[in-house]
Amino acid sequence: MTRVPIRVGLIGVQPEIGWAATAHVPALKLLPEYELTAVSHHSLGTSQAAAAKFGVANAFHTTAELVNHPDIDLVVIAVKVTRHRELVEAVVNAGKAVLSEWPLAVSLQDAIRMHDRARATGVHAAVGLQTRAAPVFNFVRDLVSDGYLGRVTSSTLTGSGILWGDEIPHTYEYTLDPANGASMINVPLAHSIDAVLYALDSRFEDMTAKTACVRPTVRIIETGAEVPLRVPDQVAVAGRLSNGSFLSVHFRGGLTRGTNFRWEINGSNGVLVVTTPVGYVGEGGFRVQGARGAEVLRDLVIPPMYAGGLPEGITQSVALAYRRLASDLREGTHLAPTFDDAVELQRLIDEIRRAG
Repeated sequence: MTRVPIRVGLIGVQPEIGWAATAHVPALKLLPEYELTAVSHHSLGTSQAAAAKFGVANAFHTTAELVNHPDIDLVVIAVKVTRHRELVEAVVNAGKAVLSEWPLAVSLQDAIRMHDRARATGVHAAVGLQTRAAPVFNFVRDLVSDGYLGRVTSSTLTGSGILWGDEIPHTYEYTLDPANGASMINVPLAHSIDAVLYALDSRFEDMTAKTACVRPTVRIIETGAEVPLRVPDQVAVAGRLSNGSFLSVHFRGGLTRGTNFRWEINGSNGVLVVTTPVGYVGEGGFRVQGARGAEVLRDLVIPPMYAGGLPEGITQSVALAYRRLASDLREGTHLAPTFDDAVELQRLIDEIRRAG
């Protein structure tokens, strides 16, 4: 028997640019579990253009219209972090399930309030930590769980922020203001640490951190103007994990001609090395290498089952995360990250920011 799809309303979609258009819409279109039934934008013209391009029945320019529409089961929030709290509260008050992009909130206090409000109302509240669904991290998670490394002793991650380097597009200038909650610590570092801790099935027991603004200014690509860099372009985190191992992380702004993402896990009987030429962990292109005992480091092929038949790229991890969420909404499983996970990660990021 064919199941009725979960009807989705997407807040913050534009027809040509933005995370909603490049990741969420393509992911939803790949999955029979969902039907995108409505989009909204503060400009009605933009909303109507997006609806026409993506074949969506309803276009709104207010949140109230979308969240109260009877043909919506799940509301997805894909706008800047500064608006997340008001939108989450509107969705929760309407009694709809919600998926908010990460970061959940600008501050830990706001994240806790959103979490508590959703729990009190009883709605399902999920967060967009889609890197947990990426094939590479689940492959590594299974290798570690199955004892490929023996006892894990240490893990080292070096990554690039992509942004926050010598120059930045004008559309991302807002990430240079810490009040917007979208700095390198909040986004690429947080996604990466979350994925690593998920794969290691662990968390920090104690942690120390250091941050720095090595670059005093950043150049805006379109204008050449030099603007102040008000968020760290260097972040170092280190600490003991609950599994007894040690994790150290260094993220730097911009991109490098070297390796933009390298994660090495050492164990009592082996090693795993995960690399990608791109700093963002959700974009794919991963290479996994491993060795046990007296073996020489060699390539390990990620089995196709981890991709679930979905093409590699940004859409893949988002679609896999949506598939997990569908199971949670329909079957009562606990596969997709929730506001519980969001608050835990937000607390860690807050500790890193304050320690730094």
